[in-house]
Amino acid sequence: MSITAERKTALIAEYAVKPGDTGSPEVQVSILSERISNLTEHLKIHSKDFHSRRGLLVMVGQRRRLLDYLKGKDNARYDTLIQRLGLRR
Repeated sequence: MSITAERKTALIAEYAVKPGDTGSPEVQVSILSERISNLTEHLKIHSKDFHSRRGLLVMVGQRRRLLDYLKGKDNARYDTLIQRLGLRR
């Protein structure tokens, strides 16, 4: 369900705005998206795991808030991010 350290490092390198960037909205949203997709696959197998389902909903809400923040700050960055991640909206 969790992502490996190597995958997290790869996501940070891919979505970083500048060198050494780990906290920009792009990086945070990409890591959350990876965790959401992993947890979604877990819930397809374990449909009665309601504790993990709640965690998934919390992560989806956090990602939504980060995307709303980014959209308010810089609409062009928001558009490129959702396009790169393949998110609807």
